[in-house]
Amino acid sequence: MKVSAKEITQRLLDRLWEQYLKRVSYAQKYVDLVTKKGGVVVNDHIAFRTFNTHCGEQPDGIGAIKHILSCLEYKPAEKYDFVKKKLKAVHFVHPDEMLPKIFVSQLEVEQLPEWAQLIIRNAVKDTPYILSDSSIELLGVLKNEGKLPRIAGEALVDDLVQYFRRPWEVPRKEDVLKLNDVSQYAAWVLLHGNSVNHFTAYINCQQVKEWPDLETTCEGLKAAGVPMKETLEGTKGSKLQQSATQAVKEDVEVKGEEGMEKITWTYAYYELAQRGYVTQNGKEILFSGFLGEQAAHLFDMTKTREN
Repeated sequence: MKVSAKEITQRLLDRLWEQYLKRVSYAQKYVDLVTKKGGVVVNDHIAFRTFNTHCGEQPDGIGAIKHILSCLEYKPAEKYDFVKKKLKAVHFVHPDEMLPKIFVSQLEVEQLPEWAQLIIRNAVKDTPYILSDSSIELLGVLKNEGKLPRIAGEALVDDLVQYFRRPWEVPRKEDVLKLNDVSQYAAWVLLHGNSVNHFTAYINCQQVKEWPDLETTCEGLKAAGVPMKETLEGTKGSKLQQSATQAVKEDVEVKGEEGMEKITWTYAYYELAQRGYVTQNGKEILFSGFLGEQAAHLFDMTKTREN
């Protein structure tokens, strides 16, 4: 019995979603509310963050995620440049439009002050490649043949799941705090590495009568006690409207002056997106891309007054 690349991809995304729900209580609250109301939970996209600098044995920047996605039938669709934030990004799409898009960004480390570049490069330069040799081989087979024996597919998913975490050593507390002064994105990646940055509810598929759009959904979540972003990105009826919960915070391990200690830091938020129609080749289709200005604002959801 063999499993297809799509089945393996779906299982991996399901596992990452399960992990994320355990860490992001606001996302679990959304799932509980929508399910209770007879609705459907579908994710529009998943986001990852990376450093565009030498990361030891792991591919640099967007490549850290892209080289895995390319074996799972995902293809790059569009590039983005966030000049003020010193970020670049690519979003990837799967042939099955019901599988979430993947949005991968990278910090252009060389554009930071030299001292900040040095902190990042020293922290990640000896990063090991945390996929096993057998998984690398299986990814190659999957890319070429589009399927694997079931047991091999299950083993590959197990190994891929653990790739999406911080791959380098526990960072120094002093480094995290210093980096945060010039780039909260840099501090976040130093702490969380390849971890999922956020999932995104696809409001178009939600099917909750009392929450027919993004605005009513956000109001409903807020009324249920979920702390929400104060404003919506995009106007009603536009090709893309987005919002998000606030980011949950976690106690994260760091190296202090006297050994290991923990600091409280943002992890992830749950984003929500409603897509509108655009005209393409004379046909009305749902807009499938992203808007730079909106995305730039949403990067800041991992920034808080405290950090």
